[in-house]
Amino acid sequence: MRPYPVPENFTLSAALAGHTEPVSLSSPCVIGVLPGEGVGPELIDVVLTILAEITATTAIPFEVITGGKIGLPARKVCGRDLSNEVIDFCHSIFDRQGVLFCGPGGGRFVYELRAHFDLYCKFVPIRPLAALHDTGVLRPEARTGVDIVIVRENTGGVYLGEWGQDKGNSGTAFHRFSYKEAHVERILMVAARLACNRRGRLTVVLKPGGVPAISSMWQRKMQEVCAGLDLEPRMLEIDNAMYQIIANAQAFDVVVAPNMFGDVLADGAGLLLGSRGLCFSGNFNDSQAAVYQTGHGAAYDLAGTDQANPVGQIHALAMMLRESFGLHREAAAVEAAVAFTLAEGFRTPDIAGPDSKVVGTAELGRRIAARVASNCANPDHCP
Repeated sequence: MRPYPVPENFTLSAALAGHTEPVSLSSPCVIGVLPGEGVGPELIDVVLTILAEITATTAIPFEVITGGKIGLPARKVCGRDLSNEVIDFCHSIFDRQGVLFCGPGGGRFVYELRAHFDLYCKFVPIRPLAALHDTGVLRPEARTGVDIVIVRENTGGVYLGEWGQDKGNSGTAFHRFSYKEAHVERILMVAARLACNRRGRLTVVLKPGGVPAISSMWQRKMQEVCAGLDLEPRMLEIDNAMYQIIANAQAFDVVVAPNMFGDVLADGAGLLLGSRGLCFSGNFNDSQAAVYQTGHGAAYDLAGTDQANPVGQIHALAMMLRESFGLHREAAAVEAAVAFTLAEGFRTPDIAGPDSKVVGTAELGRRIAARVASNCANPDHCP
């Protein structure tokens, strides 16, 4: 088992079966942008400003291509949250070894996107920022030293089942769902590889009494996958896992779960970060296709108010730079810029502490972008 912290230039996506080294940067890094709905376009604007600063400072070329409407705006136009136009757009990006960078899209958008492109693996990093010790509902000591990766299965279970209502007068709604052994095995193998490169602790989240057949399959496959590995696997039931991940977060390393359970765990674990506006993730398949996004919704109540927190979207950018393009230095520059700016006291309202300087989305983004440019020009600024 490797020592912790993780090795230099470590990537989460290295745990995927189809992982290869990032493509040469002699050609532009292709990024397909779906701005999304609600606060999405405002947050994407912040990220594009940061990308422009990286290019200006390092000359790394990015080719940014903007796609169509997703979620509720798409449904109003074409009756679907994921339109054929956007599907074609995504294919065109992936065919060029590019990645997708998304703002929030509601309805069935994310589930259909993941299913269509077999984006079966979602990584949700939970690593609280030291600068935000004075914010959130949890005591600082509950978050100190926490470093968790939630590995969520994306293409099976409840969210990808079949549902409807009986046509008779019984007043019955139904939902049928399943998991295939091959799909369970591949996500557990990703989680096991990841745990072997971290602290060697793997938690599988199930519900044997409530979902017996699927839980039994996951438990059996866990034992098969972990046989002979230098791991400490354990099984927790979803309700206990959600409690423990807040009450004793330092005990967790890699957590893997079926689709809906992983969704619940990731959102609940956002309390450890201090705000849903800080949550982010990446979704992957074994062909190097990837979609990066925040972990919050469209927040229509904040749209146009310049109050939305851009940090989750910015951290999704750093994740994209590292995981898909191998730009480790630039990813570190972005993360260090966020930490520096927050430590200076600049915050959006959702993460404001007693002595914070409360600013809007755009100003916080500008301050972080300026620091990114400085960090890229002076790598010694990055820890």
